[in-house]
Amino acid sequence: MNLKNKVVVKIGILGLGTVGTGTVQILQDPVGRHHLLQTLEIARVGVRSIDKQRDVDLPLALVTTDLDSIVTDPEIEIIVEVLGGIEPARSLILKAIEHGKHIVTANKAVIAKFGDEIFTAANRAGVYVMLEAAVGGGIPVIQPLKQSLGVNRIQRVTGIINGTTNYILTRMTVEGGEFDDILADAKNLGYAEADPTADVDGLDAGDKIAILASLAFGGRIKRDDVSCEGIRKISATDIAYADKLNFVIKLLAIAERVEDGAVSVRVHPTFVPKDRPLATVNGVYNAILIEGDPLGQVMLFGPGAGAGATASAIVSDLLAIVGVIQSKPSREDVVNSPSTALHPLLSCSHDGYISIAPLASLRSSFYVRFLCMDVPGVIGKLGTRFGAHNVSIESIVQTGFQGDRAEIVVVTHDVSEGDFESALAEIRKLDSIASIPSIIRVL
Repeated sequence: MNLKNKVVVKIGILGLGTVGTGTVQILQDPVGRHHLLQTLEIARVGVRSIDKQRDVDLPLALVTTDLDSIVTDPEIEIIVEVLGGIEPARSLILKAIEHGKHIVTANKAVIAKFGDEIFTAANRAGVYVMLEAAVGGGIPVIQPLKQSLGVNRIQRVTGIINGTTNYILTRMTVEGGEFDDILADAKNLGYAEADPTADVDGLDAGDKIAILASLAFGGRIKRDDVSCEGIRKISATDIAYADKLNFVIKLLAIAERVEDGAVSVRVHPTFVPKDRPLATVNGVYNAILIEGDPLGQVMLFGPGAGAGATASAIVSDLLAIVGVIQSKPSREDVVNSPSTALHPLLSCSHDGYISIAPLASLRSSFYVRFLCMDVPGVIGKLGTRFGAHNVSIESIVQTGFQGDRAEIVVVTHDVSEGDFESALAEIRKLDSIASIPSIIRVL
């Protein structure tokens, strides 16, 4: 294609870490990629330290520590934000929007927590905020939900969307190791951060499912309404029981439509039957299963993190914006009616909040592991307490001993979470119950 008449689009990049470096490398090597890449020009790159050694060759004149000067530069049309964290990312994004810049970001935390503020500002200013890299790494899911899957009535989105926890659980399954030991090894190998809290406590997955739920169900999500439970309590014993019962344990992020039009959005470890597609997603890979009408089920699978995967998603968002810019909507239209000048399949089209269903109103099956005093009648007492709260038991067995404590495993049928919690509250008061080490939902 003849690019002589195509307008060069200047971009500013905030951050030159792993993802920023990967993005620059793609932009510097456009041959064999989409032809519109040749119209992109890196105008400025913002960093915290000029002197840091990096894996890209950039003219020193393009690199600055003055990030404000990038987001206010009148020649720059698109800002790529790959700083991570909440501040200064949030403030810089808002200032860039105020100055009429489009945004491409990989920052799931800032979008999950401040997306309402950011998207409202963007719609008023007539600019795009693109975030394909914020959820699935290299897996294209944001634009499919907005476009090709948007004709479906989405019922449920279920994802393995944190590579660190999936890596840990996979190794626990394969090797039979304990969580703490494998987490320490994951840190040494670079698969887990020095502070892994956001990953192993489910917070990172919570940010991502909040974004996906907003797109799937056409409304904004308050991040605090997303229930998050991590994998710290998962033990080798639970992994072994899951295997015996023909399950694997995965950290799932789930958004689903429930009764009365409300939506449940949550993250928690889950027993997944081995014959389900999500059960086969191992290591640092991610997968997102989308269920809707009339499509049925579709699963998107791929690398969920890393420089190449995330940079690929960022540059794809850049191309989407450039394609719109090159179509040249009239400047008069943009000035007079910014939001209506936006492409409806790229912009944020909703501003109301979704009603979130409380956990107690949901139904699920549960696996529960008890450590009990070795006295007669314990199993009977458990059955009685569960039955009194309408909790139907699929199986209840004494599996052996841990020290002087008898180990009893219960798997329930599909029950109300509120009823289940009420039953457990009574069971905890029994003198014969020493502890309840594990409570895991069953898919």
